Amino acid sequence: MAQYWLLKTEPGEYSWSDLKRDGETEWDGVRAPAARRNLAHMKPGDLVLIYHTGSERAVRGVAMVTGLPYPDPEQPHGGILVNVAWKRDLPRPVSLKEIKDSGLFPDWELVRLPRLSVVPVSEAQWQKVMEWSGANQ
Repeated sequence: MAQYWLLKTEPGEYSWSDLKRDGETEWDGVRAPAARRNLAHMKPGDLVLIYHTGSERAVRGVAMVTGLPYPDPEQPHGGILVNVAWKRDLPRPVSLKEIKDSGLFPDWELVRLPRLSVVPVSEAQWQKVMEWSGANQ
């Protein structure tokens, strides 16, 4: 069964539109141990929310994991990479403010641990983000 995730990216480094243009990319640069553990649990077919950090702080689109995680040769001490592919745009971005203001998910790591770059997403969280974005209409 597919799981859901959220990957954070600084849009000035690699943005949602970059992924859309490229079609697929190797997700790298994950250094925090907790984020690496989350990355290591990804499986092909898992769906991913791509979230812009910085001043934007919003979920921008949906990607899909296309392969199993593998070692990052640039980070010999536990670095992990995973390939993700563009799947679809959201009709509208969903902001962190909107998520926080809803009060529905105070325990979501996106809300509790703002610096964590790879975050699991529950079915309820996924469905609510899709609803707020207009993707379920």
